[in-house]
Amino acid sequence: MKRTNEFEVVPQSDEDEELLRRLLDASAALWNEINYQRRTNFDDPDGDVWEIDEYRGRYGGTLGASTVQQIERKNREAWRSFFALREKGEANGKPGFWGNQDEGRELRTYIRNTSYSVEWGDYSRLEILVGQDLKEEYGLGYQERLRLEVRGEPNWKEYDKQGRLELYYDDVNEMFRAFQPVTIDNSRLAHPLADETAALDIGANNNVACTVSTGEQYLYEGRDLFKRFRETTQRIAELQSKLREGRYSSKQIDSLYRRRTRRRNHAMDAIARDLIERLYDEGVSTVYVGDLTDVLETHWSVRTNAKLHNFWAFRRFVGRLADTAEEYGISVEVRTEAWTSQTCPNCGSTEDTTRHQDTLTCSCGFEGHADLVASETFLRRHQNSPSSDWRTRHFVSRQRHETVARPMARPVCLKWDSHDWLESSRSPRPNEEHTNPQVASVVVRDDEVVS
Repeated sequence: MKRTNEFEVVPQSDEDEELLRRLLDASAALWNEINYQRRTNFDDPDGDVWEIDEYRGRYGGTLGASTVQQIERKNREAWRSFFALREKGEANGKPGFWGNQDEGRELRTYIRNTSYSVEWGDYSRLEILVGQDLKEEYGLGYQERLRLEVRGEPNWKEYDKQGRLELYYDDVNEMFRAFQPVTIDNSRLAHPLADETAALDIGANNNVACTVSTGEQYLYEGRDLFKRFRETTQRIAELQSKLREGRYSSKQIDSLYRRRTRRRNHAMDAIARDLIERLYDEGVSTVYVGDLTDVLETHWSVRTNAKLHNFWAFRRFVGRLADTAEEYGISVEVRTEAWTSQTCPNCGSTEDTTRHQDTLTCSCGFEGHADLVASETFLRRHQNSPSSDWRTRHFVSRQRHETVARPMARPVCLKWDSHDWLESSRSPRPNEEHTNPQVASVVVRDDEVVS
């Protein structure tokens, strides 16, 4: 089973950082040359994109022959992916360049699995191969490799084999980062503690609302995160409007795109890890995720739909969620969630409900948090057992000897601080769900509790 370790890489001196930057810049230059030749061949009716020049002679002294080979192979994989998507009618464009010499290249490289080593411990380190010319210029011995400090705890210290290392400079956080693919034995994976289920409702104002069959609920608030995403998007639009005719981008625009994407991905990856660890402790074995394509079938807010689809990289998030869940033996299933955001859990109506921001109200008297209600409705819909069995199991009232739903456990509300998802002050507030119209409603709004 394939997994990935991600960690920060820190040069031990200014000279080491200069060497590393030259290595990454030369890798970008090589990628651009290979890619330019392939794009030229693609546009030539008689050309063959797979026929390119030999670059080891020009770049081997800087990068090492094995790294030259890996970058060429990575570019070939990008073109194969392009052709596969093109056959499906899904290609967005030919593989692009890693910046340029005038405006700055994207600092990135790929190191063959036999050309680097990682040692984990109190003083973790990464050693990578560099070309002989760079070794001589920077005083490294013939057999010596560039040694770099490693910061961060890997998910997998023990593995059967390592794959090709991706090393790049993160200009958003101003640090060098690495991705190390590893292959692990399935026996190292955890197993679910019980057979509970959970359902996720995905949105923009609240990134994820989750209901667990144990009665627990989790809400990952996303307004601040989306606000920053939107501000960056507006800044990109402003800069694009000032470009001279015939230009579509610039170094600053490309940097903003990367910053926006990496900031969002970092937060979403953190959600996947934080949520799965919580669900594992709850004994969850199956997680249902709402398919965002179904959101277009609803009509309660065209503006919200557009916001949600522009912000979310849904396939990437589900892939990361599934990979993380697999470590704990939890399965992830994408299912339809159509109409869950409009369905009243009290009377089942979809026509008599009204949603305003985070609140869902119904003419029957129900009033509750829309996203948490949607995740609960979504969970009931896809339970293996009848929904009444689930509600009886967890939410039983003795009032008049009838089985009715009662409020679940207090939702855990989490806010993003640019590094971690931390529990916010909203968490101790009562749950908003009330299915008995005779019970006074308690609604969680943005800034206050109204009872």
